[in-house]
Amino acid sequence: MKTRRVLARLLILFIVLIGLAGGTGWYFLSGSLARLDGDVTVHGLSAPVTLERDARGTLTVEGRDRRDVAWALGYAHGQDRFFQMDLMRRLSAGELAALVGSKAVDVDMGHRVHRMRDVAHRAYEALPGDQRALINAYRDGVNAGLGALRVRPWEYLLLRQSPQPWTGEDTLLVLGAMYLDLNEDGTNRRERDISRLRAALPPALADALLAPDPLWEAPLDGSRSPDVPLPDASTIDLRATTTVAALSPAPLPEFPGSNSFAVGGSLTTDGHALVANDMHLGLRVPDIWYRARLRYPDPTAPGGTRDLNGVTLPGTPVLVAGSNGQVAWAFTNSFGDWMDFVRVHRDAADPTRYDSPDGPERFKVHDEVIEVAGGESRHLKVEETRWGPLVEPDTDGTPLALSWIAHDPRAFNLNLMRMEHVTDVSQALDVGPTAGMPPQNLLAGDSQGHVGWTIIGNAIPLRDGPDGTWRGIASPDRYPRLVDPADGRLWTANNRTVGGDALALLGNGGHDLGARARQIRDDLRARDRFAPADMLAIQTDDRAVFLTRWQGLLQETLAKDTSGSLATLRRLTATWGGRADPSSVDYRLVRTFRQNVREAVLAPFIARTKARFPAFEWPRAALAEAAIWRMLHERPMNLLDPRWKDWDDLLLGAARKTADDLGKLPGGLEARSWGEVNTAHIAHPLSAALPGWLAHYLDMPAEPLPGDTDMPRVQAPSFGASERFGISPGHEDRSYLELPGGQSGHPLSPFHGAGHDDWVHGRATPLLPGATEHRLRLTP
Repeated sequence: MKTRRVLARLLILFIVLIGLAGGTGWYFLSGSLARLDGDVTVHGLSAPVTLERDARGTLTVEGRDRRDVAWALGYAHGQDRFFQMDLMRRLSAGELAALVGSKAVDVDMGHRVHRMRDVAHRAYEALPGDQRALINAYRDGVNAGLGALRVRPWEYLLLRQSPQPWTGEDTLLVLGAMYLDLNEDGTNRRERDISRLRAALPPALADALLAPDPLWEAPLDGSRSPDVPLPDASTIDLRATTTVAALSPAPLPEFPGSNSFAVGGSLTTDGHALVANDMHLGLRVPDIWYRARLRYPDPTAPGGTRDLNGVTLPGTPVLVAGSNGQVAWAFTNSFGDWMDFVRVHRDAADPTRYDSPDGPERFKVHDEVIEVAGGESRHLKVEETRWGPLVEPDTDGTPLALSWIAHDPRAFNLNLMRMEHVTDVSQALDVGPTAGMPPQNLLAGDSQGHVGWTIIGNAIPLRDGPDGTWRGIASPDRYPRLVDPADGRLWTANNRTVGGDALALLGNGGHDLGARARQIRDDLRARDRFAPADMLAIQTDDRAVFLTRWQGLLQETLAKDTSGSLATLRRLTATWGGRADPSSVDYRLVRTFRQNVREAVLAPFIARTKARFPAFEWPRAALAEAAIWRMLHERPMNLLDPRWKDWDDLLLGAARKTADDLGKLPGGLEARSWGEVNTAHIAHPLSAALPGWLAHYLDMPAEPLPGDTDMPRVQAPSFGASERFGISPGHEDRSYLELPGGQSGHPLSPFHGAGHDDWVHGRATPLLPGATEHRLRLTP
């Protein structure tokens, strides 16, 4: 009996301790929730500002002027998104390891070579006074919002760290993070791998493999890339050598991207333009964007109130994309050539110097210290030239300096905010050459029905210096632009948009194949009248137009199989559904067949290049689609890997690999749906450090998703549309905006995951906020 009483007391004690621990945990976790209601007295505002939120967490900020609105937006960002902002500034500056430890050292080493904090500091000091004042107001709002939390954001509790205050230059570091994300992480890896490929293969072969495919291109100006012939046996003959690619290469990278398209007022039901945008980026919790409505008095605006609706980027006070009531604007990555290598000749007698057009110059040497949480600091020596920092050497060992527009402080400013006041498309396009940001395709439409395109980003380099080095940046009159095309339709999808002199100016930094752009163009041409719902239908188009010819090739190949071992594969792909639908088996099988064919065709060329350059990887966006398809139909024996007796043998080998690799999985080929591999993995950055059952409540549901590459609905498990909108400027009440991941990354927030289900299923979420559910008043 005594033992039972002791056990009972211990059980009661255990329950009490669990309750206390749970209560303490709840206290600390809930303490970092953003305040949503009530009145708060703050320092830094000139007049009261209201922050209202609807059921999705859409923030409406209404204040006396743009400065107060920036302060209050910073307050909301600081409470809702500070950890996300911190990660972005640290990623850009190469300071992640100081927060998360040694696992981030390699990332920091790769980014610190750019000395982005120094660039951001110089850019901040050079900003016009009004922009610096706005950034400072935003900064003060961020720090006030952060400081008003009862407990620091929960991520810092998990990391046992304390958040550091936001600074003015940190806003420009967030812009630097976007340069990294949109410009190959600042590595110029594509150009490096192309130079390796060209050093290892005959020029004619390299030209053919790297050539764009005119069949799939859909540029705005209708220009056409030339056909590039395959080299004959006098140039290269793989059959004349015993060298065989012993191992299959690593899977070749697919190319993701973003979409924007617009139609003029002659094609809409109300005479206003329609602008659609889905910027494809890495997906996470919370989403990179923060949906907001910003309102302040402006006598030049309709009704005397400037009413901005769209997405903001936490860390900045800017409405990045959306509408000002008169003009709507959207972006896609332009994939122009914004980086170059420069061969640097070090002085043999004095290695601290190098040759320049003006004579010997001394390297600027920086000792960059990488702080590491819980570990010893690391040191990185950065040698800087007039062209940029030294990076990896050239194929012959010559040192290379990297020129990148993000090294120039002039490439950082807040001129994008001029979009808030433009009244028509012409004025919107004029903003393009002034905005300090990664160069993007800018697509705009206005309430008068006009549409237009140009490049936005003020640092397009002019390559007219010695040996093609940069000498200045392009003047506004050099920027290509297109206004009101004859058919009233515009589209961009990371593809080549122009040819001729305009292409020579912008360069090719890895344009998309164009199949996605062509499908969007054809979708637009299939209708003669548009409403917002029609734009969403194009954004969620998961038809596999590009893969259709590959399905036909697979069926032709399988008809030649005499073994009978591929009968199941033939049966499952005989009927072509033609969609990247989660339930589709035929789509996955055809897609895998194409991937296996690509690998088999390119294997000997990759093997030859890797034999000389072990670090070589196939250049991003160089799909070699034109060359591969031509080989499969012209069947040149000189370009066939000796492991295959003929091209039919290669195709049957790719089909067998498809059947064998997928058939051995549980359920066999019949169970291999596309959704099995295209299942959402949209996670919080720290969820991997938590137990699975806990991460389950932090991350978005792991559900099968439609879409893939080379179609409008680009989708991968952790990559896809970071937003989708369709906006009729002046009719924002008829427009929509979808975001994945929700407005808040806090698991206790009512806005954690809010709206995500609409994004998954392609349901139009209204652009304008719904009924107000929370109201916070900030009073000076």
